[in-house]
Amino acid sequence: MKTPHYLKKGDTIAILAPAGVLKNNTAIYEAKSLAESWGLHVTLGAAVFNKDGHFAGTDLERLRDFQWALDNSTIKAIWCARGGYGSVRIVGDLDFSTFLQNPKWVIGYSDITVFHNHLHNLGMKTLHAMMPVNMEFPEESRKESVFSLQKALFGKNIVYEIPFSKDNLKGMAKGVLVGGNLTLLENLIGTPSEINTEGKLLFIEEIGEYKYHLDRLLRALDRSGFFKNCKGLLVGDLSKIKTNNPVFGKSVETIILDIVSKYNFPVAFHFPAGHEPKNWALVLGSTVELTVAEESATLRFLE
Repeated sequence: MKTPHYLKKGDTIAILAPAGVLKNNTAIYEAKSLAESWGLHVTLGAAVFNKDGHFAGTDLERLRDFQWALDNSTIKAIWCARGGYGSVRIVGDLDFSTFLQNPKWVIGYSDITVFHNHLHNLGMKTLHAMMPVNMEFPEESRKESVFSLQKALFGKNIVYEIPFSKDNLKGMAKGVLVGGNLTLLENLIGTPSEINTEGKLLFIEEIGEYKYHLDRLLRALDRSGFFKNCKGLLVGDLSKIKTNNPVFGKSVETIILDIVSKYNFPVAFHFPAGHEPKNWALVLGSTVELTVAEESATLRFLE
């Protein structure tokens, strides 16, 4: 996997919106100020504040913004303003040839999983981390997200430790970290953006789904062979789960374990990454070591 150059003071990053329409423009300017406080220059995509129904501008406007940022050699990172829905509508029309000669970080989560997976297949590391929209969260609650994003972008060593969960499956695994939003992982099956999880450590997160739908997503992935040759599973935030009627009758942890426990790899629950204010940065495509022990779980980035 190829690592884009880590940032240094004086570098330029671009903020653009490849998917859902922005609802709070102020958050973009706050994110711009944050990056500038790190010594970076920030440029905004021409269409970042555009609106076209559900989307931040037409498909063509969002495509042009993303292509401009991919091709511009002075831009060292692309910070996606928000997720929502829309990345899958443009990813197939992007030309990554110039980007692959002059790679840069692509940053975001949720719908940005489309780009994470597609770029993984092109041999490129990406950054699953907070987005400008998250500046809407209270400052204290997003402090750890901001700190971890800065560390990751500037190439600092990353080791995360989380408390043990009774649902964890103990063990140790090493592999390349892949994954993202559960719905998008399932949606990309059979496309050029589907990832091969063989020998890799998988991360998943989700928001706003019913338990039956989580079960359906996971079983579709399982039937496609997603978990068969994984090295381990890191479960992030499963936020705002809707109430089934009738009651589904199982916890989200049990739904997951019913599917993956047969594969005999370590599983760590409640990793703080996803749609919550605490959203620790993950360098997807990096080789990592996951240790799930009696009192805690540790994720160590080895490169």
